[in-house]
Amino acid sequence: MPMDISITPSSLQMKTAEGCTEIWLPAEVRLAPSSSRGLQYVAGDGLHLRLQARADFSTKLISMFNQSSQAQDCCTFYCQSCGDVIIRDRKLLRVLPLPTENWGALVGEWCCHPDPFANKPLHPRESDCFIGDSFFLVNLRSDTWRPGPRGAPVETHCLSSDNHFKLKPKANTKVICKRCKVMLGETMSSDTIKFYMTEMIIQPSERNFPIIPRSQFVQSIIAQCLVELSSARSTFRFSIQGHDGKVYILLWLLNSDSLVIESLESSRSVKKFPLLEDISKADSSSAWNAVKVLYQPCIKSRNEKLAGSWESDISVHCLTLPSATCLELLLILSRNNATLPPSLRCMDSFWVAFLKM
Repeated sequence: MPMDISITPSSLQMKTAEGCTEIWLPAEVRLAPSSSRGLQYVAGDGLHLRLQARADFSTKLISMFNQSSQAQDCCTFYCQSCGDVIIRDRKLLRVLPLPTENWGALVGEWCCHPDPFANKPLHPRESDCFIGDSFFLVNLRSDTWRPGPRGAPVETHCLSSDNHFKLKPKANTKVICKRCKVMLGETMSSDTIKFYMTEMIIQPSERNFPIIPRSQFVQSIIAQCLVELSSARSTFRFSIQGHDGKVYILLWLLNSDSLVIESLESSRSVKKFPLLEDISKADSSSAWNAVKVLYQPCIKSRNEKLAGSWESDISVHCLTLPSATCLELLLILSRNNATLPPSLRCMDSFWVAFLKM
C-alpha cells in the first residue's frame, strides 16, 4: 500500500489511501528530519525508521529521600503504597552509605593488626540512617511505633551493603504496614529495622505525603539502583532476589541514556491493571528518561540453569527486595516488553524492556 511520510521537528505524519495518522511529540522533544534513514516496513511490526532526536528537559528523579532529609531536618517516614506514617518527626544527623560486601577482606589486607570489626554488626544509632544497595537501616529505640507481626528476637552477624545481616534462626522478622499490610522491611535486632527503598518515602515533616503511582515509583527506584551500581562497581548484570531467598528475575543493564515517548492510545489496554495506573492517567504523549535492560524471569522453576550460573559469577550483583515487589517488577517488565514491536522484544534469548527514570 503506497504511503506518504512527512517528518517535521515536532511531528510525524503518515498518509495512505485509507486516511492520515499524525503523531505529535512532547514539546520538549525535537526531531532532525534530515537525519531520517533505514525506512522500511516490517510485517507484523509496522513502519521502522531511524531519526536523531533532541530532548531539552531534565527529569526530576523520584527518590526515597528528599534532599533536605540529609540536612538535619525532622523527617517523616511513609509507606509508599498507602501513605501511612511509619516514623514521625525523626531527626537524621547522619545519613551514611554502608560499605560494599568485600570490605571485611579489604580491612584484613590493609591492617597490620587483627580486624577490630570482625563479627560486629553495623547498627545505626538513634539519629543515624545507614543506606545499602536496596534498603536502609534505622534505629527505633526512641519510637513508640512498632512494626506489625514480628518474630522472636534473632541473632545477627555479618557486614555488607547487600547482605548486611544474616539471620541464624528462621523467624518471622517481617515489618508490615498496619494499614495496607504491605511488607516494608525486616527486623534486624530488637531496635534496628531494615526498610526496603521500594516501599518507603522519606519527606520533611512539614510536607504532605507525595502521591506517586506505584509503578512509576518502583521503576524509578530500581532504575536508579542499577545505574548507580553499574557506575560504582562496573557491574551490569543483576540478580533480583526476594526476601525469601528465591531468585525472581535476571537483569542485564544495556544502557542508561534511552528516551521513551509514550502515547495514551498505546496504553489503553492496560487500564484494567491497578499497578499500572500511572499509564492510563498519562497525558496524550509524554517523554521519559529510561534505562534499557534485558531480563529473564525465574519464577516457576524457569531458567534454573542460567540463574545457577549467574549465582556463581562474581560479576553478578544481587539485589534483595520483598518478594511481592519482585513480582510487581516482573509485571512491569512484561507489560513494557509487550508494547515493543515484535521484532524488538527479544535479544540473544533475553526479553527487552525499558525502566523509566
